[in-house]
Amino acid sequence: MLNPRDVKTIEDAKRIVEERGLSHIKVGVFDNDGVMRGKYLSRSKFFSALEHGFAFCDVVLGWDVKDQLYDNASYTGWHTGYPDAPVRVLAHTCRDIPFENGMLLFICEFDQQAEKVCPRGTLRRVIERCQAMGFDAYAALEYEFFMFDETPESVREKGYRNLKPFTPDWFGYSTIRSSVHAELYHEILEMAERMDFPIEGLHTETGPGVLEAAIAYDHAEAAADKGALFKTFMKVLAQRNGLMATFMAKWSGDYPGQSGHIHVSLRDSASNKSAFYDPAQPHSMSQIQRHFLAGQQRLMPEFLCMVAPTLNSYRRMIPGFWAPTDATWGVENRTAALRVIPGSDKSQRQEYRLGAADGNPYLALSVALASGLYGIMQKWEPTDPVVGNAYAQKHPEELALPRTLWDAAQRLKASTAARELFGDPFVEHFAASREWEEREYRRHVSDWELDRYFEII
Repeated sequence: MLNPRDVKTIEDAKRIVEERGLSHIKVGVFDNDGVMRGKYLSRSKFFSALEHGFAFCDVVLGWDVKDQLYDNASYTGWHTGYPDAPVRVLAHTCRDIPFENGMLLFICEFDQQAEKVCPRGTLRRVIERCQAMGFDAYAALEYEFFMFDETPESVREKGYRNLKPFTPDWFGYSTIRSSVHAELYHEILEMAERMDFPIEGLHTETGPGVLEAAIAYDHAEAAADKGALFKTFMKVLAQRNGLMATFMAKWSGDYPGQSGHIHVSLRDSASNKSAFYDPAQPHSMSQIQRHFLAGQQRLMPEFLCMVAPTLNSYRRMIPGFWAPTDATWGVENRTAALRVIPGSDKSQRQEYRLGAADGNPYLALSVALASGLYGIMQKWEPTDPVVGNAYAQKHPEELALPRTLWDAAQRLKASTAARELFGDPFVEHFAASREWEEREYRRHVSDWELDRYFEII
C-alpha cells in the first residue's frame, strides 16, 4: 500500500485512491486570508482534475473571511460575473485525514490569471527567484493559539464574551497541564505526524488555555503547506473534541497576543552549505545573511500588511507584550522584530518575530523570504543591532511600522520592491482586500464606543 507522503506523481495519486477504494477525494485551495476552501470530488472527476485541472469559482479570491464580497477589487467581482478559475491539483501534497476513515486530502493551486493573485502561487514565485539566485530556502513556522471549552454555537450565544478557557490562569511550560490533558496532546501530536506537519515542540504558553506548537523545518514551500494545514486541522481537531482553537492575533486586552514566528535560512544550491554561516564573522553571520537581514529590516514597514493582515493584528503590536513595534534586529534578542540565531552550518538562521498567528502562512513566508532576497540583490546593510530592551529604546523613524491596517495597505501599494517581487496584480488585489477589511470595521459600532459615549457625551 502506498503511503500518502510517498505520492509524488499523477500516477501515484491515482494508485493510492484505487488502493483505498475511495469514491470521493477531498481537495482544497487557500484564500487571501489563509482559509482553506475545499470540496469533495468524485473519483472520476478527481482523476480528470489530476490530468487537466478543474474549475473553482474565483469568488474565493474575491470575498473576505465572512464571505462578504469585495467591492474594490479589479481581479474579480460583479463586473466579471465571478467566473470559474482554473485550478491544478498538486499530487505531492497528498495527506491522510486521520478521522475520515481513509479519506485523502490534496492541496490545489490557482492557475493562469488567477495564479497571479493566489497566495500559494505568490510564494512559489518567490521560491523560484530564490533558486535562480543560487539558494535553497528552508523555513519553520511556530504558532501560539488559545483553546476554549466552547463550541461555535456557544461563543455566538455568548457574543464572544465570558468565554471559558480550556485551562485556567497563567501557567507556561506546564507539565501538570500537559499531563492532565495528555490524551488531547497526544491526539494533536499524532494528527501532526500522520498529516506531515510534525511538531518539534508542544507546550503551554503564558495565559489561560494557550498552547504553542513549533512545526518541524522543511523546504520553504513545504513549510508553508505544513503551517497552513496545521492551522486548519488544529481547529478541526479542537471542535471534534468539543473545544475551540483561535489564532486571532489578540483575542483579549488582558492577555498577550498570539505569535506566528518564522525561522528562515538559505543554503547554497551548488555546495549545499549554509549561505548564512561564516564562523570567521561576528555571530557567525556571513555577508549574505547580513544583506538578507537588511532586506527584511528595510522592507518590513512596506510589507507589513502581508504579515499583519487583519484589524486585530495591530492590537497585538504594542510595547511590552512580546510583539515588535519597529523594524529592529538583535542577536538572540526576543524584543526585536528580527532575531539572529547564531549556530552551525545546520542551525544558523534568523527568526522573523513580527508575525502573528492570524497571518496567511504562504504570504507571511513570502515576505520573510522575498524581502531578504531583495536585500541580497541590493547589497543592503542592516542597522546596528539592538542590545537590551528594544521597546524601551528610540529607533530611527524609517524603522517605525504602520500602526493601522489601512496605513499598511497604502505602504504596500506604494512599494516598488513589492511590485517587483510579488507582481502588480497581487499587490493591487491584496492591498484592496485589506482596505476592504478596514472599511468593514469602520461600518460597525463597538462596545467600547457605546460604553464611552452612549450616556455621557
